[in-house]
Amino acid sequence: MFNNSRTGIKPLNSKDHISSEDGSTGIKKIGPEIREDFESRRRPRVRVEALQSGGGQERGMRSGTVPTPLCVGMGSACAVAMEEMEYDHKRIVELSNRLLHKVQDAIPQVIRNGDPDMTYPGCINLSFAYVEGESLLMALKDIALSSGSACTSASLEPSYVLRAVGADDDLAHSSIRFGIGRFTTEEEIDYTAELTVKHVTRLREMSPLWEMVQEGIDIKQIKWSQH
Repeated sequence: MFNNSRTGIKPLNSKDHISSEDGSTGIKKIGPEIREDFESRRRPRVRVEALQSGGGQERGMRSGTVPTPLCVGMGSACAVAMEEMEYDHKRIVELSNRLLHKVQDAIPQVIRNGDPDMTYPGCINLSFAYVEGESLLMALKDIALSSGSACTSASLEPSYVLRAVGADDDLAHSSIRFGIGRFTTEEEIDYTAELTVKHVTRLREMSPLWEMVQEGIDIKQIKWSQH
């Protein structure tokens, strides 16, 4: 089993996996937030440099004692995840498709970032052309959303991940990430889709760029003057 903010929870066969190290966090399994696990191959041996010195616990990779209750909680979360993985995945796929259809059928020029198949359905990143992502985020303040990963939350730069998969800066700035989990309901999906459509439509009506596009003007061909 493997998880992170990109892949969610998925089955993993360590023998067939190409990476030499894998890690996951408790919070992605609905477990203790500050617990993480790390797996490293024995053969071929991978030398891991310790980040902190001390008593040499965990075979010298991480010195210091670990909190037993959090470790037990992490193990319990993994056990539940293994039991519920197939059901959770099927249900999250259905909720994901429900959200996508309701949004994309109602408003044009909504781009799903990333590969539609090789992805985790519980993490949907959408770009709404000609809408500033932060403005949409503030309009949807009643919903827990983000305009990027927690790793880059302090930066105003567009997501380097979105740019790496081919999104230009404008679309990267207009992106919103929707998270769907084990406890998400259909009512919450419908509410989120309804508000998203409402506010994207409102923000576009205020956008001069959207108005120009509606008039058939190719704004990428415009040479903007600097003052």
